[in-house]
Amino acid sequence: MHNSSSGWHGSLQLVYAHDHNGTQLTHAQVQAPLKVQRSFYPEGSAVCHSVVLHTAGGIVGGDRLSQTIHLSPHAHALITTAAASKIYGSKGKSRACPQGQPAKQTIQIQIDQAACLEWLPQETIVFNGAIYQQDLRVELAPGASWLGWEITRFGRSARGERFLQGEWRSHTEVWQQGRPLWIDRQWLPGEEQVLDSPHGLAGKPIVASLAWVGQAVSPEMIEKARLIWATQERQGEAGVTQLMSGLLCRYRGSSTSEVRNWFTEVWQLLRLSFLGRPGCPPRVWQKS
Repeated sequence: MHNSSSGWHGSLQLVYAHDHNGTQLTHAQVQAPLKVQRSFYPEGSAVCHSVVLHTAGGIVGGDRLSQTIHLSPHAHALITTAAASKIYGSKGKSRACPQGQPAKQTIQIQIDQAACLEWLPQETIVFNGAIYQQDLRVELAPGASWLGWEITRFGRSARGERFLQGEWRSHTEVWQQGRPLWIDRQWLPGEEQVLDSPHGLAGKPIVASLAWVGQAVSPEMIEKARLIWATQERQGEAGVTQLMSGLLCRYRGSSTSEVRNWFTEVWQLLRLSFLGRPGCPPRVWQKS
């Protein structure tokens, strides 16, 4: 639904179910500009791969997008995006909104018993002047697991653009039976001192996080994830920490391919260790 003055109000509802034939996307209800491609099964019927599209090409001020994803018991799905997400500069400035209308996306994920969701969107590019907030909440049943990453580039740095105006917020929460397993609130105002400060971006345009939540991770696994980073010459900065029921990787740097290569190797390590299957990168990644 689109209103030229208030932006897109798009939604996506996906339900995955598992039976003896594997995992299927059994319900998909979409409202433009969000859309989901037909399911892919590059590694057999056990894991359903889905690709989400944003048909309008990017998010602008006033847009309100919501996604609701439900995995039934024992279902296993991998969700990615068809291309990098673009958050354009906010328009529609007024006395009430001197910076322009904010854009918001809300994602609610429910993962039932022994189910697993791999949430692996491609990079998000936040244009100078954008005002954007994303709220993502995951509800895990006992024995369920979630692996998610977020790679964010501030400004079209290839064109020399910097994020000098606007605001970005990302709130992620993972809960299990009323108990918070991981709560992460990030906020970045667009201004030069934050971009250059060592407590901000330290002059780097990209920040990224990968979280695996749902099962305890050994100190040895943490060390392996660190070694994957350390054994190659890298330009950015990275860290790996243990969560209450999982693992967290952080990155700050200048290269999407550098962070994605590292995240992909950590994802493959975790996948083999906890899910007993090798990583199978989605085909759409090769085009980007």
